Amino acid sequence: MAKRKRSVAVPKAEATPASPPPKRVSSRRGAANTVDDAAVPDSPVVNGTSVSAVPAVKPDPEVGCCTDPEEDACEEEDALVAATSASRPPPVNSDYLPLPWKGRLGYACLNTYLRSSTPSVFSSRTCRIQSILDHRHPLKDPHQPESTKNKPDKTKRGDVAIGQKWVEGLGLANARDIIKMLRWNERYGIKFMRLSSEMFPFASHPEYGYKLAPFAAETLAKVGEVIAELGHRVTTHPGQFTQLGSPRKQVVDNAIRDLTYHDEMLSLLKLPPQQDRDAIMILHMGGTFGSKEETLDRFRKNYAPLSQSIKNRLVLENDDMSWSVHDLLPICQELNIPMVLDFHHHNIIFDKDKIREGTKDIVELFPAIRETWTRKRITQKMHYSESTPAAVTPMKRRKHSPRVATLPPCAPDMDLMIEAKDKEQAVFELMRTFKLPGFDLFNDVIPHVREDENRPKSDGPIVPDDEVGMGGPERRVYWPPGMEEWLKPMKRVPAVAKALPKVKREVGGSPKQPRKVTVRKKVVKEEELSTPSVSDEEQLDLSGKEEPDMVVPLAVAAPSRRSARTRRVNYAEADEAGG
Repeated sequence: MAKRKRSVAVPKAEATPASPPPKRVSSRRGAANTVDDAAVPDSPVVNGTSVSAVPAVKPDPEVGCCTDPEEDACEEEDALVAATSASRPPPVNSDYLPLPWKGRLGYACLNTYLRSSTPSVFSSRTCRIQSILDHRHPLKDPHQPESTKNKPDKTKRGDVAIGQKWVEGLGLANARDIIKMLRWNERYGIKFMRLSSEMFPFASHPEYGYKLAPFAAETLAKVGEVIAELGHRVTTHPGQFTQLGSPRKQVVDNAIRDLTYHDEMLSLLKLPPQQDRDAIMILHMGGTFGSKEETLDRFRKNYAPLSQSIKNRLVLENDDMSWSVHDLLPICQELNIPMVLDFHHHNIIFDKDKIREGTKDIVELFPAIRETWTRKRITQKMHYSESTPAAVTPMKRRKHSPRVATLPPCAPDMDLMIEAKDKEQAVFELMRTFKLPGFDLFNDVIPHVREDENRPKSDGPIVPDDEVGMGGPERRVYWPPGMEEWLKPMKRVPAVAKALPKVKREVGGSPKQPRKVTVRKKVVKEEELSTPSVSDEEQLDLSGKEEPDMVVPLAVAAPSRRSARTRRVNYAEADEAGG
């Protein structure tokens, strides 16, 4: 008789502190980041066993409990949260449009058109730590480039320098592609871009991190020369784990390393004075850790010893989880830190006692926000995005829509970052909608056709390297909403698959129950619906005569499987034995 498991009494959720989230290493920028959204002690231990208790704080119906809008868990939000969100007062939006537009529209990090080109152009090639360790071993054939048949040979002695050179090579490839992206942006009227924080993988990691100088100094200086030549603006945005207000020393140390990395990357661009001042690092305050006031005090304490170069670039942004404009504006004014207004975040997190959702009321704070920029002689910027159309709850509303429908009521000379899934295409959409400068510089792509690439076995003219991915002579770089697949070649269907009849099976019923099978060409026998052999295909009517669809019942048996223990028979040996 099996023993009955002994139950463990777990304290009630109200009296039990939540266990801290597990540590995880993020590939973004290589920082050894730790999820640190709640300042809580370790899990309680009952009878020598650690018990993960339920958090004491109940989910706020205005916020919800999901922390990542991209995860499937967000699909299971509480019905009360959805009902409360749907019945909230409607937003009150301004009817002002900043036209005629004189500012700069930008996008973040990735260009969808260049990313889909051949060769691909992007600046966020990354890797895993294990890949760095593997590449400490020399290649099987050191005289040939790395390929699927020429991988690191782990039987040979490893060298840290070899692995370091490999990961630095990824960063240099990323940096070199920035030049192509800048030239592309200039051609199509885009003069503002956010640089990827993943440009140099794991550069701020506590163990595998590295300085960018001297190995990347020359390449980044060349990037800076192009930025200066074109008069563009570049910025960066360290990730969600870079938190100076965290109560955990490890998180703060990681944040300082990450800010140091971003500052070095921007400094090595060697930009002219104004462009260098405008090359900022945007930061979120992060979690509240139980008390906003205590978090602000920790931020003040950890901000004070930062280098002056980091302080010159650091900018705070209101977020969509905890920190509203009214929360951050005072600390920005106190510490002389510019504040980025994110309209999308403001519509989710705002002080309901002072302001309404929408773009109308926030306009009253524009002068105070602008002053945080002008006193440091930095060109002001704002962020704009919109929620996906079907979003109702705050967590789902955090997810950015592919493109945006309008412009916010900002100044007409604003640097405006469009944070949308379709990146540069969202900027193109605004240009076309409002006839902004540059709207006549691009045309629609031809579905599945790229005239700016050198395809294998192509009879067309050779495209020069500096024109590859640039849209061709007709500047075909715009793809309609939802049609990103047009950037790739048409998928070829094998001739045999085209010739076979199309069979539609109705879902439902157990394997023992008959199911209906619709056959397009003709009514086939039960055995013909199994995986066809050559003889099966010969029996099918492939003459091209169309016959009406017919529905026949079919008893579908469970697919047969050969047991792994079944003895394999060598028929040649069996024949010899029988003979």
